[in-house]
Amino acid sequence: MLITGESGTGKEMVAGAIHKLSPRAARPFVAINCAALPETLIESELFGHEKGAFTDALERRAGCFEQAHGGTLLLDEIGEMPISTQAKLLRVLEEAKVRRLGGASEIPVDVRVIASTNRSLEAAIKKKLLREDLYYRLNVFHIALPPLRHRKEDLPALAEVLIRELNRKHDCRVTDVHPEALSRLMDYSWPGNIRELRNVLERGVIVAREGTLLPGHFPRSLGVQQEEGTSAPEPEKTDYSFTMQAGAPLREMEKAYMQLTLKLTKNNKRRAAEILGISVRTLHNRLAQLGSAEAKLEEPAAVSGNGAAG
Repeated sequence: MLITGESGTGKEMVAGAIHKLSPRAARPFVAINCAALPETLIESELFGHEKGAFTDALERRAGCFEQAHGGTLLLDEIGEMPISTQAKLLRVLEEAKVRRLGGASEIPVDVRVIASTNRSLEAAIKKKLLREDLYYRLNVFHIALPPLRHRKEDLPALAEVLIRELNRKHDCRVTDVHPEALSRLMDYSWPGNIRELRNVLERGVIVAREGTLLPGHFPRSLGVQQEEGTSAPEPEKTDYSFTMQAGAPLREMEKAYMQLTLKLTKNNKRRAAEILGISVRTLHNRLAQLGSAEAKLEEPAAVSGNGAAG
């Protein structure tokens, strides 16, 4: 089985779910990151070794295939596995037998193997980094996980599940996400996918501790989109201020402040919403309710060029 998708889309979670929902659920689930191990150690991790097989082999050790016997083995980042190891892996997959390093006998293993990657394996084959026969052996069933930005309709349900998990982890009692906070989550593109969503919610749960998650519980940087290789923009330093006559309706002050913020950000609504601590959708809605045309900025009342932003 092969699971593909961008980093953070939940490939290991899906592999774990497949294991838990299968007849193998009572047996071990073992995961190994092929990119995290040096070439000199990966064969020992996968196939095990006998005592004395190499300098530091002080005792016999079972590899991942033996540890996962009867269960499931996840080979994460399969495209990073050394080409020399791929040939030995293919033999194990075809014969269902493993030989420890330094061993003379083969050990039968019954393992469901799931491979995952965030790279194009077809491109890796063309570059001679992945054996074509191994690719076809693994790609019996293919699950392609879409990025979170392409499945935002799942975000509320994902947030609910993650909040329950994070409540248990941090002994918190967060109950739900405020509509304004949820709107902010929905407006973001999530380049880090579910992993980034989990990190954002974890911060929110820790800060809130209980009750409803509000926009203020999320990082201020959430929603500030940036190009790869660039740093998040610094807030502009301005010398604008506005004054309102005492007794003026609160809605007029809110309208003037929103218009001023848009003026300072050169009508960049995403930047303005970030400064105001609300979502872009909320900014649009409030401006409409207050009778302000979004495309055409009106000058706020009594705008002056002296002093600090008020």
